[in-house]
Formats: sequence, C-alpha cells, structure tokens
Amino acid sequence: MVAMDPSKIAMSKTFLLEDRGVVEARGPDAGKFLHGLVTNDLSGLAPGMTRFAALLSPQGKILFDFFVFAPSTERYFLDCPRVLADDLVKRLALYRLRAKLDLANRSDDLAVIAFEGADAPAISAALASAADPRADFGGRAIVARDALNTTGDRDDYEARRIRLGLPAGGVDFVYGDAFPHEADMDLLNGLDFGKGCYVGQEVVSRMKHRGTTRKRVIRYRADGVAPPPGTAIRAGENEIGVTGSSVRSEGLALVRLDRLAEALAAGQTPVAAGRTLSFDAPPA
Repeated sequence: MVAMDPSKIAMSKTFLLEDRGVVEARGPDAGKFLHGLVTNDLSGLAPGMTRFAALLSPQGKILFDFFVFAPSTERYFLDCPRVLADDLVKRLALYRLRAKLDLANRSDDLAVIAFEGADAPAISAALASAADPRADFGGRAIVARDALNTTGDRDDYEARRIRLGLPAGGVDFVYGDAFPHEADMDLLNGLDFGKGCYVGQEVVSRMKHRGTTRKRVIRYRADGVAPPPGTAIRAGENEIGVTGSSVRSEGLALVRLDRLAEALAAGQTPVAAGRTLSFDAPPA
C-alpha cells in the first residue's frame, strides 16, 4: 500500500460520517498490543496509511470492525462505529494486562470524514488520513470536531459504498453474530492470513482452508425502492437471506449462497416486501 504524502493534498468533496467514532491507543506498547489482537497486520503502519481490521470473539465472530491509523509509533486511532466506541475501549482493556498504553474514547472531540479522490482534503486539523484500503473509494481522515467543514451529501457516499459492495456493520451484518468471511472482510483487505495468532484466528483460518463460508453480503437491485433493512428475502417457500442498507433501488443483503443458487437453478425469483430482487454473482 502506498502511503499518502501529506505535502500533496488537494481539495475534494468531503462527507462527515456521524455514525463513526474514534478510539485512541497511546503509549510505547500500543502498536504491538493492537497487532497481537486484530485480524490484520499492523507492522509497518505509518502516517498516510491505514488498515481495515476487526477484533473477534474467541469463536471467530466480529465484535468490532475499524480502520487503524498510526500518526506516530506510539499513537493509534481506531475509526469505529461510534455507538460501540465505549465497548471497544472496555474490550481492549481486558487484554491490556501489563502493556504500557492508555485507551480512550475520543469521539466527542474527534470526528471521521470520508473524501473523494486519491488525496486528503486540506484540513489543517486533520490528525491522520489515508486512502480507503477496501476499494477504490477515496479516503478517510480523523479530524478535530471544531474544524469540520464537509461539503458532500451522505446519500451520495452511501450510494457509492453500496455500489462497491462495502458492508456496514450493524445494518448489513450483526456484530457478535457474523464471521469475517460473511462480512466479506477476506475480499476487502481486512484479513491477513500470513500474520501470527490473534483472537479468533483459528476459526478464520479454518473457514478459509475448508471453504465453509455459507453466507455473504452481496449486492442486489430491486424492481422499485429497495426494501428496508431487516426484511426477509424469500424464494419460493424458503427464506434465503435478509436485506441490509440501501439507497434508492440498490442495496446489500446477507444471503445464504447455497439457497440462492438453488432458487435460481429452479427458476425461482427472490422477493422481499413484494419487490423482486436481482443479485450480483457471488464471489467464487
């Protein structure tokens, strides 16, 4: 991943992600501590870079997903769902033991913005910024809340996120109930299968090598306005999945891949809330 050069910044449309919060880990052991817990490799993380990662349960389910920034070797920001920021601090503290670091929820004074294009917007108070590691989706930055000056419509951001097939936790999958493969983290640079152990690593590795992923978040198009999140998707008499986030006629859904394949092979049309849905081909 190419680091973003803070000296080569350009103005672009920006989007305040009000549902995102910031957790700070600070201290001489912060990097080593986080690296040993999360699903991605944080070694070599430097200013201008970020990693998409998750903290899992011992059973391999996603408890929290986040973007990790490292503005310095002893300071890390976790861009996470704001409603989970306090819980993330508490969960990380359970593993701290004698590690030399402090953990804090900084969501009241720091905010997360997304931006278009390859370069970060010229915001003097930006503490960290990087290209989005999941896809060609612009970038993200951590900024002081008193320096916010966003210009973009959040619906535009959501429409592009959905078009790129990027799940949002809490709406496209349930925290504590989904494996990383089901949330497509293996396809979105959220898992490093070459790093050492982390919480839940054995389950994730087993799913990869055995090919046991039965469900995934995939994109669909409805024949009208997309159904609201949480709507059951049926094909014939079988429930094959549930809808997630959507904008206009496009949305994401967590679907049982085998049931979807069987339904399509039988000539059955997936339906949710009376609307027919057409799905993208699942990843091989």
